[in-house]
Amino acid sequence: MSANLYTVPALLVGKTYRSDSLEGEIISAEPHNTAWYDGAEAYRVEVKSYDMGIAKYSYRTVAVQV
Repeated sequence: MSANLYTVPALLVGKTYRSDSLEGEIISAEPHNTAWYDGAEAYRVEVKSYDMGIAKYSYRTVAVQV
């Protein structure tokens, strides 16, 4: 029997991103060299949202506790 191995980017992709200014689906994620909090890793995520039926793409940085 083997364990499933997941990466943080793989777990972020497909999740909903919500903030005061943006809501959409995370379509990509990569490690980012920004440290905001002790014990957290930063990831740059690409978010796909829709405005009046037109797809828009934005980037945000998120912190993931490890």
